[in-house]
Amino acid sequence: MQQTLILQLDDRVFAVIQQQAENLGIPLEEFAASLLAQQFPPMPQQDLTGMGKSRAKANFERHFGRLHLGSAISLDNESIDEDLAQEYSNPHGDL
Repeated sequence: MQQTLILQLDDRVFAVIQQQAENLGIPLEEFAASLLAQQFPPMPQQDLTGMGKSRAKANFERHFGRLHLGSAISLDNESIDEDLAQEYSNPHGDL
């Protein structure tokens, strides 16, 4: 789908765009449209086919995994606060 857009440009801006289009050997309108298109990348397709859904799911799931830190950790606020306090109290412990 294409739409028509009428713009009013400052003479300086128009001259720069016109010169660049001439340098590339393409019509001014085509060059201006390409400049705008570069600013707005295509939106991802939401309507996936069966194969596309499988590929998207596989791509998403490849980010899944496990992380082994060598010791058990707890993610409650008290444990996090204790860990932070311990780290801040010994700023040169890892040097």
